[in-house]
Amino acid sequence: MRTSLLILFVSLSFISCSEYQQVLRGDDTARKFSMADSLYEIGKHKKALQLMEQIVPAYRGKPQAEKLMFMYANTFYNMEDYYLAGYQFERFETSYPKSDSVEIASYRSAKSYYELSPRYSLDQKDTDTALEKLQGFIDKYPNSEYRLGVNELVSELRHKKEKKEYEVAKQYLHISDYKAAISAFDNFITDNPGSQFRKEAFFGRLDAAYKLAINSVPSKVEERLITAQGYYNSFAKYYNETDLKADADKISEDIKERLNTNKETTSLN
Repeated sequence: MRTSLLILFVSLSFISCSEYQQVLRGDDTARKFSMADSLYEIGKHKKALQLMEQIVPAYRGKPQAEKLMFMYANTFYNMEDYYLAGYQFERFETSYPKSDSVEIASYRSAKSYYELSPRYSLDQKDTDTALEKLQGFIDKYPNSEYRLGVNELVSELRHKKEKKEYEVAKQYLHISDYKAAISAFDNFITDNPGSQFRKEAFFGRLDAAYKLAINSVPSKVEERLITAQGYYNSFAKYYNETDLKADADKISEDIKERLNTNKETTSLN
């Protein structure tokens, strides 16, 4: 019995495969559309896509084109080809602005760009594009059911960009390029007022300024120590009761000792 069922299943699969190949190689666009639609509905994305690619040009301007173009874009999306999905959904929005599917097309277009955003350590050009597209969706559909999810994606991408900027500043400090580190931490603090890395950026700026001062030529040490103490004051103003306060206090104490020593030396001279 099991053998008979297996033979039947294989036979049906062969017939189905043969029918698909016949339609794929044929010239009947209506039959291709029908089979593509059926395959799309059951999740046979690759086979559906092969048929759709053949008939998309033939259906331009026809009543069926709206449905076909949405399926076409969504097939790329389901296959995780997000570059083409984003592009095709944007084309759909432009071509069918009054479609019932235009909102979900806009959402999936923006979500496709989100999916293209790389890990934080890489160039964030695609992240910038994704943020632009996601914000564009929010502006266009402020009451959308997707709004909450889109806001979460925006927050995630902003966090990624903040981490990238913070890690760049840390790297400058690590390689002892203290001037670049101070500038990078300063820009980070200005540009990201609500970042979870803000405390570390304030401390990093202090640490970089302190190390720049103590490694400077004698004529610039005092001025740079005073600048570093100013950065300590800024840190203490906002983060007086944090885990980094003890480390910041040690730096401040050393700055004061060095400044006092410098004054005593100057007075003796």
